[in-house]
Amino acid sequence: MFELQGGLLIVLSLLLFAAKGFALVDCVARQSSQFTYLETLPKRSWLIILSVSLVAHLIWWDPLQIFNLIGTVGSLVYLAQVRGSAH
Repeated sequence: MFELQGGLLIVLSLLLFAAKGFALVDCVARQSSQFTYLETLPKRSWLIILSVSLVAHLIWWDPLQIFNLIGTVGSLVYLAQVRGSAH
């Protein structure tokens, strides 16, 4: 039972880390003017949020740790608001 739970947490942590990394790479590749067009935070703010989120995930690998939860929310908001609206 505990092995299954530990395995699920590892898989969840890897998926969330990949999502945060994808959001950061997408933000780096996106032009600053697109953020103004979408009326969202400036690119620099998103870069800071996503970078801190990714570093926090590296420090505290547990996906249920409070800093990881906050970083996950920030990354998912970016993906929904910026990436989702840009197409």
